[in-house]
Amino acid sequence: MKKTLILLALVVGLMVVPFFIPHGGEYGGSDDQAEGQIQVIAPDYKPWFQPLYEPASSEIESLLFTLQGSLGTAVIFYILGFYRGRRGDHAGD
Repeated sequence: MKKTLILLALVVGLMVVPFFIPHGGEYGGSDDQAEGQIQVIAPDYKPWFQPLYEPASSEIESLLFTLQGSLGTAVIFYILGFYRGRRGDHAGD
């Protein structure tokens, strides 16, 4: 019980401490770098369309990207589990 509480406290600490450490870096992704390179190669390039929603910051954009990937993964694995359950193949049980 005591070992479990210590491990739980360490995990919570590892999750919370990074929020309080100032890292002062710029948060950007590969999309920003690609856009910069396009401007260098072809300065008069015009995008084909504008995004429907522009997040307030790059952190929110990253959060939404991660959420989108997580939901997609959940749907895929739900479907795989559903069809495996319907098949009745429970050899691993």
